[in-house]
Amino acid sequence: MRIVVLVKYVPEITADRRFADGRLVRSPAEGSLNEMDEYGVEAALRLAETAGDNAEVIALSLAPETADVAVRKAYQMGADRGVRITDDAFAGSDYFGTASALAAAIRRLGEDKPIDLVVAGMTALDGLGSVVPALLAAELGWPGLTLAATVSLDGGVLTIEREIDDIVETLSAPLPVVLSVTDAANTPRLPDFKRIMAARTKPVERWTAADLDIDPAEVGSAGARTSVAEATPRPPRPPATIVVDKGEGGKALAEFLIANDLV
Repeated sequence: MRIVVLVKYVPEITADRRFADGRLVRSPAEGSLNEMDEYGVEAALRLAETAGDNAEVIALSLAPETADVAVRKAYQMGADRGVRITDDAFAGSDYFGTASALAAAIRRLGEDKPIDLVVAGMTALDGLGSVVPALLAAELGWPGLTLAATVSLDGGVLTIEREIDDIVETLSAPLPVVLSVTDAANTPRLPDFKRIMAARTKPVERWTAADLDIDPAEVGSAGARTSVAEATPRPPRPPATIVVDKGEGGKALAEFLIANDLV
């Protein structure tokens, strides 16, 4: 069984976000593996362990040249192979361009031996779009089982349960499938020291747009259906107001909440 798990490099939540030419500036010193993707990696590893010794988990990332962080974290957790799609042509890709590039890489990975499953987290914390798994399924022509809270595989049929409001849906589809999981699906494992050290030197394959036979005009800023028209830096936080409670602290707090429309 061959499983591709999507891993994305994202800026740290607490880091200042900066835009240049309408694109988010990504520094490897300020980023990490998207937290939601850790649940995807864990789901992929568990399904591979169920499948047996011949299973392979491939971490796939669309990322800048300096951003191997996401793939190496997947290595630390137990992924067998890592591939990073990197090319200036992909800069500024929107969700559709991202899905197109990932689909091309998955097709190439499947040339020697078919890919059975693609796994992703429920969303990326830098954009919170939650649409790439569904778009990827459409690109590949595969069933898409998204937002799974539970996952099971039996006889080549993948079954999930997902919660929508107060309803629990049970959905099944034969492999190959594109799957996305929520943070309720599992608890990501902690890497052991041996894997952490091994991940530092494991090779990460680099593929370009030419390697994937992708027309640069269809991805990146050139092919994007959306663009950032304007970005304004976050305003500085105003100085704190310190209230010394001399018996009327509750009143001061209530007045503050009312004045700022917080109640």
